[in-house]
Amino acid sequence: MNIEKQRLQEDREWKKHWKKWGPYLTERQWGTVREDYSPHGAAWDNVTHDEAKSKAYRWGEEGIGGISDYKQKLCIAWAFWNGKDPMLKERFFGLTGPQGNHGEDVKELYYYLDSTPTHSYMKMLYKYPQQEFPYKDLLEENRKRTKNDPEYEILDTGIFDNDAYFDIFIEYAKNDFEDIIGKATIHNRGEEDAEIWVIPTIWFRKIWFTGHEPFMPKLSKEGTNKIKAFSPKSGNYFFSFQGEPDLKFCNNETNREKLYHIPNERKYVKDAINDYVVNGDSTHINADNYGTKAAAIYKLIIPAGESREVKFRMMHQDADEAITDCEAIINERKRDADEFYADIQSRIVEDDLKNIQRQAFAGMMWSKQFYYYNVERWLEGDPGRYSPPKERKKGRNHNWRHLHNYDIISMPDKWEYPWYAAWDLAFHCIPIARIDPDFAKSQLILLLNDWYMHPNGQIPAYEWNFSDVNPPVHAYAVQRVYQIDKKMNGGKGDQEFLERCFHKLMINFTWWVNQKDSDGKNIFEGGFLGLDNISVIDRSHAHHYSGKLEQADATSWMAMFSLNMLRISLDLCEFNKSYQFTAGKFLEHFLYIAGAMNNISGESISLWNDEENFFFDVFHLPGKEPKVMKVKSIVGIIPLFAVESIRLDMFDSLPEFKKRQEFFLKEKPKLASQVSSWIQPGHESRRLFSLLRGHRMKSILHKLLDPKEFLSEYGIRSLSKDHEKKPYSLKINGDTYTVKYTPGESDSLMFGGNSNWRGPIWFPINHLIIESLHKFDYYYGGEFSIEYPTGSGNYLTMDLIARELSHRCIKIFKKDENGRRPVFGNNKKMQEDPHFKDYLLFYEYFHGDNGSGLGASHQTGWTGLVAEMIHKYSKNNIKNQDNAEAIFRI
Repeated sequence: MNIEKQRLQEDREWKKHWKKWGPYLTERQWGTVREDYSPHGAAWDNVTHDEAKSKAYRWGEEGIGGISDYKQKLCIAWAFWNGKDPMLKERFFGLTGPQGNHGEDVKELYYYLDSTPTHSYMKMLYKYPQQEFPYKDLLEENRKRTKNDPEYEILDTGIFDNDAYFDIFIEYAKNDFEDIIGKATIHNRGEEDAEIWVIPTIWFRKIWFTGHEPFMPKLSKEGTNKIKAFSPKSGNYFFSFQGEPDLKFCNNETNREKLYHIPNERKYVKDAINDYVVNGDSTHINADNYGTKAAAIYKLIIPAGESREVKFRMMHQDADEAITDCEAIINERKRDADEFYADIQSRIVEDDLKNIQRQAFAGMMWSKQFYYYNVERWLEGDPGRYSPPKERKKGRNHNWRHLHNYDIISMPDKWEYPWYAAWDLAFHCIPIARIDPDFAKSQLILLLNDWYMHPNGQIPAYEWNFSDVNPPVHAYAVQRVYQIDKKMNGGKGDQEFLERCFHKLMINFTWWVNQKDSDGKNIFEGGFLGLDNISVIDRSHAHHYSGKLEQADATSWMAMFSLNMLRISLDLCEFNKSYQFTAGKFLEHFLYIAGAMNNISGESISLWNDEENFFFDVFHLPGKEPKVMKVKSIVGIIPLFAVESIRLDMFDSLPEFKKRQEFFLKEKPKLASQVSSWIQPGHESRRLFSLLRGHRMKSILHKLLDPKEFLSEYGIRSLSKDHEKKPYSLKINGDTYTVKYTPGESDSLMFGGNSNWRGPIWFPINHLIIESLHKFDYYYGGEFSIEYPTGSGNYLTMDLIARELSHRCIKIFKKDENGRRPVFGNNKKMQEDPHFKDYLLFYEYFHGDNGSGLGASHQTGWTGLVAEMIHKYSKNNIKNQDNAEAIFRI
């Protein structure tokens, strides 16, 4: 067991709380729902980027490369100033939803490079221009652009063209779980000497006015290079700084005079250090050297091509020589991290793949954030403080008063999405389970807790609207994480985790049945299901079109949910045979859903269309014939996900479940005939449960694997390329709605236009396609092959097709024969510059034709699934290394 694994074990057994401190600060607390106290939910405008430097937050804190304790009481982050900007660089800048031509977007260059699961070692890179940051240019140019234009990014401004910028590498290393070293190494990449202020900053989150802390905490100066941080509950922390910086103190209090033109509650306010450095104004600096916010200010002149360092150390005990051995400790933690990942990556041969996977893991570790949201308190206001507007009590999230989140949560992105998203998180947990199964399991349990899940059984979607409906993928994630953990644990499964999740998932399943199958006919309406603009119409509000939408994907997700619950029930039978009765229950649900997809309400209306050999949504208008919405999208591919392959010996050991299966074969033959035949034994006497019998499966796969339809060089598109020349139009109540293949950014205003499901490649969908193909192959055992690509005359087994799709997704990030990465598109700087080309950005989705990154640029969340694809690809390559055809051209 390597040293990092020992730390994980110590943390699990509560011997040492190694995860107490971590990268738990968000990159953007301004513009979030929690900080919005406007009457009608104008979150983007209530606290802006410019106001953030002066506003003390209520619910969380932000910072560049920041860390905090797991309750975010004490925070540490880095600020910088190039001597030209109008404000300190204390937070990353980006456009709000209304400002961006494709929605909100961060306009900075930064990369997460490394992190162990306990955060014993972490590293990131921030690229900071030496000239004035182009705030105005970014705002004005994006304001001019339309939905048909690309986003205007910081590299487009030209500010990096002559390399006049700083590469700032931020590292953290733990000597013990509360003995932490922070280090910034600043490289001048320009051709001239350059000046920079480097400002490590410490502050307490403002909790003393809420009643949580009886006394205000305090930061105070201790000698020439030390700050003591005291709070009644945590005691003392001592911060020792390299050299003799300029130590300045103020309070983490809102500058109400500046923002609201009313008297300040305290003289020393949050933006005092900004005003001191940028304007030379010490009005709000506490000359007595204490407060709730403090900074160590370093003014550096860095010669061209050289670098300088700034270090600090946080300890519980004061030590005179705290800084002297910092470098040795940092190097030890680097070795520990290398040893840990060498074990994880033992089957990966290529260094480039190792780099991609390690940065993917790093992004997921850095994106763990403290998240605090008490909806009841948010709606009603804090005792003795200003009352929120009355309109809020019937506004956003008012029916989620039970929700009280106060945890470290895996986020999709620390800037674009500084809040959890339910179905994103389910996918995060799969690659995370490879390096920290305990954290993965705790995250899945978290969303199923009583203070998260609604009393009616709904899982909260995200803070913008907890009531939105995301695909029910948590049962899949629970079962997948359970299996990964079981295999890593020598075949011993975590019964408590699986059982605890299963009971809550039963409640969630019941909510779906009661709320989203309104007519009790096993066809589900669902809503937009996270696929924002995939359809012709806004699926969240089909009633606005005076109709009702029967969704192929919602119904298929529920069929998948049923099979996931069936699989979990069978896994639990290893510990308790009584779960075979719930297995029978979910088998029944699955069969009724399958039957309903082919005969809606007994009216001979099917979600399957024999003319197109594909699944489509069906729209019902009162008094009119149902309209089949013939959009060839991943909506029609999702039925592929409802598949399980089960060994025959499991049936023989569970007589009640076997009896239920036989009942359906005998008494409900029409239902049984709707799904894949489970009579015919497959490889290793397996039985197959799937929505798709042979003809339908082949028909879907032919479209899926057709380059003229869904198959891209870089994975599976979300909309058929056939709609590029043949857009689909539908007329409803006199209005015409159209869907066209759009491989890049969205040209639609639906859902704000800041994501596109009408052509690009999305990793979660590709991951589930690959997983489903593997499950089919378990049943067929390599005896079933299909033409790949469609029209090529070449036939591959399902397993090899799954691995080929993995290869296409992986190569988005991988260097090609010319050293270019598709993810960077035609950006010469990112493709060729040695200080750019090996640092990766994990985008939200990817161009359907060329693989370039689009949308949120740091969404390592579900795009981090590339780490799992690399793991499985490398594992299978070793297993099949004697078969030349089974080894891909990576």
